[in-house]
Amino acid sequence: MQILIIEDEPRAAGQLQRMLKTCSFNFQLLGIIDTVEDAVRWFQEHTAPDLVFMDIQLADGLSFEIFQKTDVEAPIIFTTAFDQYAIQAFKVNSIDYLLKPIQKDDLSLALYKFIKSKNSTAIAPAVLKQLMGSLQVTQKREGLLVKEGSGFVQIKISELLYCYSEDSITFGVTLGKRFIIEETIDELFSSLNQNEFYRINRGQLIAKTSIQKIDPYFNHRVKLSIANPRDQEFIVSRPKTSDFKEWMNN
Repeated sequence: MQILIIEDEPRAAGQLQRMLKTCSFNFQLLGIIDTVEDAVRWFQEHTAPDLVFMDIQLADGLSFEIFQKTDVEAPIIFTTAFDQYAIQAFKVNSIDYLLKPIQKDDLSLALYKFIKSKNSTAIAPAVLKQLMGSLQVTQKREGLLVKEGSGFVQIKISELLYCYSEDSITFGVTLGKRFIIEETIDELFSSLNQNEFYRINRGQLIAKTSIQKIDPYFNHRVKLSIANPRDQEFIVSRPKTSDFKEWMNN
């Protein structure tokens, strides 16, 4: 069984591979892809795999954009950190998905359904539009629980300047402090208002209000000056640069 993993967090991709092995699933991994742009190119240049595990939020946008740009003739099992309320369209349209953090029992069940049915999961344009709309709902999260010393405190989302991942730990920074957040960048970003926060690369997301200056950077990227940078550099990845400028204009 040939599979392709489309996932922008190396740790999540590694966990999925290990979990597949514990499910006694005999597979050959064709590759791990972390952007919409690279996924489109892969599908255009290769024969369709037997199965694709596809994260919804990739480094340069929603993975549904892949279907708008090229034909994907392979069964898909989506993986997502979005809350349950945001994925009702999956249930309505009988599209299989796994909610992160993925549990072995859920993965086993999805594999069983796939092996039993072997049905194509081609997504109709109307369904695709519904899915994209359901996952771009403005989030209403106002607070964030963070670690402080041996305990926890809650900070306001409005106080958050940026978050970044370092050595598999997620940090959140306000004007005065840095906190440890017990969520991955992927999980955190999916719960925020994406009119106010932007994931500029795989390991960083920033609040629009924290941006002080935008400068050109080599290889068609841009570099940001951010309040309270704490030795961090903020460089928007090349696939995201155009979309980032659009986001700033809104």
